[in-house]
Amino acid sequence: MNEKIKEIYNRAFTEYFGEEYKDCELDILPEDQYFAELLIRECANYAFSDDQERNTMLSHFGVE
Repeated sequence: MNEKIKEIYNRAFTEYFGEEYKDCELDILPEDQYFAELLIRECANYAFSDDQERNTMLSHFGVE
């Protein structure tokens, strides 16, 4: 799993549930990982018409 997605997941969890979870290492459920990848693909397809730019964004998040 891409560290960027994991970092965002942990940040969202901490901001939603509170600072007491700040140092917790959370395991991302497969369905959450899949949702994140779908969301990133949708954003990349919407934002970029150029394949190279789209692939750069997908690569940044570790999405194939």
